[in-house]
Amino acid sequence: MKTLKTLALSLAVLVTISACKKLTKVNPVPNEPPVTVVDNPNAEVNNWIHTQLKTYYLWESQMAAVGKTDLKLKPDDYFESLLIRPGELDRFSWIQESAEELTASLNGINKVAGLRFSAFPANEAKTKVALSVAFALKGSPADKAGLKRGDLITQVDGVDLTPDNYSKAFSKDMVSLTLGEYKNGIITSTSKKLEITKAEHQTDPIQHYEILEVGNKKIGYLVYLQFLSAYNADIRKVFGEFKAKGVNELVLDFRYNGGGFISASDIISSLVVKNLKSGTLMSRQEWNTAITKQQTDKYGKDAFDTKWLNEPNNLGALSRVYFLTSKGTASASELVINNVKPFMDVILVGDNTYGKNVGSITLSDDKKRWKWGMQPIVLRTVNADLKSDYGTKDGFSPTIRVADNVIPFKPLGNKDETLLAAAIAHMTGGTISKAARKGTKEVQLMDREYNSENPRLVLHDMFVDGLPKQK
Repeated sequence: MKTLKTLALSLAVLVTISACKKLTKVNPVPNEPPVTVVDNPNAEVNNWIHTQLKTYYLWESQMAAVGKTDLKLKPDDYFESLLIRPGELDRFSWIQESAEELTASLNGINKVAGLRFSAFPANEAKTKVALSVAFALKGSPADKAGLKRGDLITQVDGVDLTPDNYSKAFSKDMVSLTLGEYKNGIITSTSKKLEITKAEHQTDPIQHYEILEVGNKKIGYLVYLQFLSAYNADIRKVFGEFKAKGVNELVLDFRYNGGGFISASDIISSLVVKNLKSGTLMSRQEWNTAITKQQTDKYGKDAFDTKWLNEPNNLGALSRVYFLTSKGTASASELVINNVKPFMDVILVGDNTYGKNVGSITLSDDKKRWKWGMQPIVLRTVNADLKSDYGTKDGFSPTIRVADNVIPFKPLGNKDETLLAAAIAHMTGGTISKAARKGTKEVQLMDREYNSENPRLVLHDMFVDGLPKQK
């Protein structure tokens, strides 16, 4: 069996070793003998791909026998050919030419400018596009250059942005950005320019947090970008500060969070729910038939159970929690929502979530015969009520539907920021003030709500570092 490489971070189902039982070794499912194809340089790697999927893939029982597959295909095309109803049943498995780059990306390490934005038409003819900056990653080149939320970008390298070029405008390592301004309903370019050079950057998932006071409400507000296990201690400190200062309402801003390690999502879940009994069921993983039998035969029927954690900084005072959501709220973010739903009121503010209730692991060759890394779907999750009804393209539907399309974007944590204002109005029984709309404009967003300088870096996944094993 090839070693499972720990994927540092792609949303979704990372299981904390202390929270549930885990396995140190899994025996590969017996497979057909490798098929040799004369003069086929891809035969060996493709046989390996088939064996790995046949062992771990959630839908392995529906896979074709290796002898009935086309081993002459390129490895990435061969991988795709094995997936079951891709785009429908399996919407999420993928393969990448470099397992090293895959692992780094899942851990939040990428060569980036550090920019997320919303795109919208900048003129009535819709021949020009403007970008409204959603955020610049803390410490990233974009942040160091002075780019901030709400800034408008109208040109890259002196070229107007259009519907045809804006998605590829950041393909170069160094770009010059022309900033725009919104005035009297019109967006125009200014003389202000910023130069940004991409660099290797470690994402700090805690983009912003603060405590807001509204009447008798002390609102803990947290913008969390990715479930990264390396930052578990930091997230515990944030909740420790919330607890020490008497937070009695919580808003988790997951609108930009596409997932990550399941183990990190377990911690945040356990920091939120009050009066939970540590050691009782939080969620359960469902693997394929063969692996399920292996693990339950050895460890019992609860081999795939994840239990609530004893977190000293649990807020302990919440009867409800607010989540700010978008179509980019995926996988591990949705897992947290599903985890807490049986235990408290959950209010979603924004748009439908992505709809991913399945998780993956990273597979690569420990003999280093090739560099390919795979991220196949291997499990599905259910909560303590054994429910998992958000795994469709509609995801979770919002309690309060709010379009995040009002420019200029206000700073994260500003009480008049579009989604946060709606959450505060709901929790206080008030209305969104007219001042929040003054000097703003509703725009028709293009494509997704939030775009990235590199779409490949916007992950929608949750992953684990291996199979359940004994403590």
